[in-house]
Amino acid sequence: MRLPFHFVVDPQGWICVGLIVFIWLYNTLFIPKLILFPRFEEGHVSAAAIWAYYLSSLLCVISLLRASTADPGKLPESPKIPLSERDQWELCNKCNLMRPKRSHHCSRCGHCVRKMDHHCPWINNCVGEDNHWLFLQLCFYTQVLSGYTLVLDFCHYYYFLPLRSKNWDLFVFKHELALLRMSTIMGLLLFFGMCGLFYSQLVGIITDTTTIEKMSNCCEGISRARKPWQQTFSEVFGTRWKILWFVPFRQRRPLSASNHCASHV
Repeated sequence: MRLPFHFVVDPQGWICVGLIVFIWLYNTLFIPKLILFPRFEEGHVSAAAIWAYYLSSLLCVISLLRASTADPGKLPESPKIPLSERDQWELCNKCNLMRPKRSHHCSRCGHCVRKMDHHCPWINNCVGEDNHWLFLQLCFYTQVLSGYTLVLDFCHYYYFLPLRSKNWDLFVFKHELALLRMSTIMGLLLFFGMCGLFYSQLVGIITDTTTIEKMSNCCEGISRARKPWQQTFSEVFGTRWKILWFVPFRQRRPLSASNHCASHV
């Protein structure tokens, strides 16, 4: 199932996404120029280290673009509700439209989203049933890229031998220490921030509870059968094949096709 393009008009969100893109572009440009290429020329690292860095950078930006532009599960204005599922739908008191239970109205986007987890300003989009897996991929690959950057920053000064040749780029040569310190600070903020966010998301999937439900305690008094963690992860990622969970180039196929299709008719 190919997700439709989704664009949120929110200047605050554009600024947040622009900041993330700036950090990604900064590290993608300067880390190879400051560390990887000079170290490769002097035999301190192999070509595989360079390719691995660019691959992790590519996967990170693809996950960001897909999570930012994918439809999170916006409900249509006139959904067709099967008779057997009428009890599972309710009326939204903000947009006066019928929606499945566990949906939420996003005041920033102005519509209801199926199984909405939260609205993330860093991707300028809601995180809902249809793009939750893309958000998890973004968290994962951001951890990989920022962690790799921190390892390279550390090895450059405390593990590798000093470089014998100077960088012929005058700006980079003069400001090498400042550029690497800035990279380290951004890497630390992203790595530990994403680790905490990724952990909370994993706990939410395992317990089958969204962030909004945790904050509002709306799960109290609701009896839901506890699902195995393999099933909840399969529902989020749209496949039972664990090896495909973090492949950002595929399309998600919802396992519960009946409910999903009914809300889009």
